[in-house]
Amino acid sequence: MPRHILIIGCGDIGQRIAARHLAAGDRVTGLVRSADRAATLSARGITPWQADLDANRPLPPAEAIYWCAPPPATGTDDPRIVAALQALPPLAGGLLYVSTTGVYGDCQGRWITEAEPLKPQAARADRRLAAELAVQAWAARTGSHAVVLRVPGIYGPGRLPAERLRGGAPILALAESPWSNRIHAEDLADAAVLALEKGIRRAAYHVSDGTPTSMSDYLLRTAAVLGLPPPPQVTMAEARARFSATLLSYLDESKRLDCTALRTLGWRPRYPTLEEGLAACR
Repeated sequence: MPRHILIIGCGDIGQRIAARHLAAGDRVTGLVRSADRAATLSARGITPWQADLDANRPLPPAEAIYWCAPPPATGTDDPRIVAALQALPPLAGGLLYVSTTGVYGDCQGRWITEAEPLKPQAARADRRLAAELAVQAWAARTGSHAVVLRVPGIYGPGRLPAERLRGGAPILALAESPWSNRIHAEDLADAAVLALEKGIRRAAYHVSDGTPTSMSDYLLRTAAVLGLPPPPQVTMAEARARFSATLLSYLDESKRLDCTALRTLGWRPRYPTLEEGLAACR
């Protein structure tokens, strides 16, 4: 039966999720802040809900919700999702929250499962963990189904760091670059729909292509795909003097994601390697 789906933060990933539900005959409402983005949603068959989450407006009725909106840019919690969930009744189809693998902090390059202790070391990850806990508390209070996806770096058509590469910004030397993980935008959308439908109640799932490399490797490969010269490389000592605190916070974390749990639901990435995923971005 057709359902009413609500997507909070209906940007690139939200619109990809919406396309899957629209193809299945569902009705989709997407939250955006600007009139331009509302017009984009309308053109794609998505009912726009133009609103500001900071205004603490109640969410429109829906049978299932995908929460793709990020937390605020400062602080250690996410008052937006906390306020929304306080007034949210039980949902027949549940709620999926898009989180980050940053909630694990640095794992020194180890392969990790979802049982890894949560020890965020950056404020951006503190906010995501606070949101995860708010979702789990809402699910326990209402008896609703809720699933968390812990997501690494996302890439895909329209999401490549072309301007950074054209600007010639340096990258960390390949030999010093820590392990990192990525997921193609199309694979993430597939995983989100599957996890909400088949995921274990109140479970968290990793979603990545399963072939981690490093941020420097990703940027070098992307430059080649875009026909740009390779970016200059600097040592970690030089990076600590030149890179932003935000970029360094990513480089201070190293982990490899085990995605066995998501695969047990039947998920298989369309793009299991960077080579295949970047080729689809040409």
